[in-house]
Parts: sequence; structure tokens; C-alpha cells
Amino acid sequence: MAQLLSRLPTLSLLSLVDILVVAVLIYEFLVLIRGTRAAPMLVGVGVLALVFWAARVGELKTVDWIQRTLLPYAIFALIVVFQSEIRHLLAKLGRTITLSRGSHGFAREAYDDIVLAANLFSQNQTGALIVIEREIGLRTHIESGVPLDARLSYDLLATIFRPSAPLHDGAVIIQKDRIAAAACFLPLSMNPVLSTQLGTRHRAAIGITEETDAIAVVVSEETGAVSLAVAGNIERDLNAEELRQRLSELLRRYVPAAALPTPITNGTLDIADEGPGRGSARGAGYESEVDRER
Repeated sequence: MAQLLSRLPTLSLLSLVDILVVAVLIYEFLVLIRGTRAAPMLVGVGVLALVFWAARVGELKTVDWIQRTLLPYAIFALIVVFQSEIRHLLAKLGRTITLSRGSHGFAREAYDDIVLAANLFSQNQTGALIVIEREIGLRTHIESGVPLDARLSYDLLATIFRPSAPLHDGAVIIQKDRIAAAACFLPLSMNPVLSTQLGTRHRAAIGITEETDAIAVVVSEETGAVSLAVAGNIERDLNAEELRQRLSELLRRYVPAAALPTPITNGTLDIADEGPGRGSARGAGYESEVDRER
């Protein structure tokens, strides 16, 4: 036994750190691809690696030659196949190292504006998609829409998502307490485990939170249900107070409850009481034909 133990390599502190880093990277990668289309791809890659290893052990010269020929290109192929997961892993690593700058400078009133607007859209069954930028910048998606750089307000959100407004079709992106752009295009989530009841607007909300650390508030045009997407997950059927609480938790700032808009009367809001641009009863954002959450 002593001779066997003497043959084992001596583990230094640096070796332990090296093993720990590799283990953490492998674990985080597996967590990222769990439940995504990359998981079966990884299984296929493992099967091919096992076949090539068996070919080398069994001295199958032709298969071994193919392996040695294609191996350099296979590395680049794996990078292309898993580019989304690698990007998510690097983004998560960056968020862990850096402090939360996205929550700084977000005014208290901005919570109320977003919550009140979402409550209005829910009452009117007006489709809407509001994205809040945090640490990872959304410049690429902002440039896909119409730049506004306007102060965030309840009235402006209600005006943008009116069905008759030219900017209603798309997402609104918020930077700190300003609306950076409207009518923005977002990537759709390709997660195969998502419910088939989720339409384009909700898949866009999930998609942007899969690629970045942004928060997306989405209102269904079909049901008026308010949902919150964060980190590739979606929380559905939130009321105004629940939405306010979740935003305060995610953006790390407490906001007291505020008075909600006037309740619906006979299916519509009293436009005189609510102000201009708030009496619409139809939705906006992404195409309504595919946005059904029955």
C-alpha cells in the first residue's frame, strides 16, 4: 500500500485550484445546455468521440486516419455549434466578476411607470413588450429600432403601444430611466421545452433574457396576462403588486406601492380620467396571430 501511495502524484495547491476551475467550468457549461437543443448535440459528440477512441484502440486504420484528418476542423465545428452556450457562459462569468451597474441610476418613479403601464395594458388587453437593460448592453438591439432617448414615463409607454401608433410593433428598450428606442427587434428563443402556448412576443422576451441579463415585461394581447422574463425563464400571470415586487428584487431597489389606474368600465378605460393615449382595447408589439396564451 505504501508503494502504491508513493506512486501517486503529489497534489499542490496550484493543482487543486486548476482542478477546481476546470470542474466549475464543466459544471456551468452543463447547466447552461441542460434542457436546450445543445444537450442532444453534446451526447452525439460524446458518441463520436467514443467511436474514434475505440477505432484507435482497435487499430482501425481508416477510421483512425479520418479522425486525425478531421480533428483540427472538428474543434472549430464545436465552437460554431455551441457558440450560443459559450456566449452565455462568458456573459455569466462577466456578470459574476463585475458589480451590478445596471441597477444604479434607475429612478424610483421608473418602477411605477412600468408597473402602471403594464397594468393599463393588462386591463385593455394591449400587447406590449418592455425590456430593461442591466449590465450587458443592448446597443445592437437598440439600433434595430427607432431611437428615442426620451425620459421614461407612463404616458409615453401608453402612447407608444397604442395600436394606431407607428412604433407599437416591436419592443421598447429602457436604459436606466430613459427609453432608448422603440419598435426594436429581439431574438426569438429556440428552447424546445417552452410551452407551445407561448407566442412570438413571449418567445422574444425569453430570447433577449437568454442572451443578456436584461429583464423583459410582456403583456399578452389575447388574455391581458402580465409576465416577467429573466435569465431565460418566464413568470406568468403576475398582478401589479407582484410585478412591482419582482422588479424591486431584480433591480435591487425598494419601491413603495402606488395607486393603480382607474378600473375598467364596460371593457374600456375612461380616457378623460386616464389621460391621452390610454383607451385602446387592442394589442401591439409582435404579430398577434401567433401570440396566443390560451
